[in-house]
Amino acid sequence: MSVSLERFGLAVGHATDAAGGTGLTVVRGIAAPHRAAAAVIGRATGSRELALLEPGHLVERVDAVLLAGGSAFGLDAAAGVMRWMEAHGRGFPAGAGVVPIVPAAVCFDLGPCGRWDARPTPAMAEAACAAAVPHGIAEGSVGVGTGLTVGKLLGKAGAMKGGFGLAVAEGRGAAAAAMVAVNAFGDVRDAAGRILAGARRPDGGFADTEATLAAGAPAAAFGRAAAPNTTLAVIAVDGALSRLELQQVARAATAAYHRRLAPAGSAFDGDIVFALAPMEGAAVPLAQAERLAVQALETAIERAVRLAAGRDGIPGLADG
Repeated sequence: MSVSLERFGLAVGHATDAAGGTGLTVVRGIAAPHRAAAAVIGRATGSRELALLEPGHLVERVDAVLLAGGSAFGLDAAAGVMRWMEAHGRGFPAGAGVVPIVPAAVCFDLGPCGRWDARPTPAMAEAACAAAVPHGIAEGSVGVGTGLTVGKLLGKAGAMKGGFGLAVAEGRGAAAAAMVAVNAFGDVRDAAGRILAGARRPDGGFADTEATLAAGAPAAAFGRAAAPNTTLAVIAVDGALSRLELQQVARAATAAYHRRLAPAGSAFDGDIVFALAPMEGAAVPLAQAERLAVQALETAIERAVRLAAGRDGIPGLADG
């Protein structure tokens, strides 16, 4: 499936540290900033500049959104996005110069698919900005998706590979795009509710994380699952919306998490959905934007695990 983000005014750039098992992904405007909002449902977040995405904040525009591995260490990489933006004169006008506005969020990928000391860097983020394109965007084990895993209930031995996915949903006169880094504590399900990827028992069958939790998982499971999680998404619509409307789109889109990640927004996940829209132009009906956002994000979540290649002893979907 060939996906273009040109109609959304967006480009995506990856930087991948394959040996270290980590990476980052930058979603930036092709030539202009975007209005932005966010919804947080996870309870273990790592983020930067989230407060300015609230309705009523002075600065309505953002120049890019950074999704990075490296847990809280990965937030440092946002400096590279700011460097690239400043060098190109892009940012919030502030007297003698500009201040680039770059919200960021991170996934915990330290260790499962690579080295504990491998973290995304500002130089990687700057390179990702320069390499960003609106089409021909790689998916799977690339960029922020490099070291991600799903199904951590039974520890690394039972986990499967997560990754980065992209999808577009179109309706009459409107469209929504979704970019997602899937690094869930829980399992990933298809549209029919079947487990696609997740925690595997020693015999290779799926443990069914939600059913195991409801039945009373052993205490040891929570210690193994507590750190290496978080699913992050960026939703974009191709019509203008207010900050408040965008926040509603972000909140509505979290339905895709609850449909496809089992469970979503847990105490072990830092799940966030960012939402972007052009600053100007024709409006898109809010209800339509919400539904298209959910559709796009559901598909992107599935693509993230379907296209992720197994690495470091952690199987991808084709091997699971």
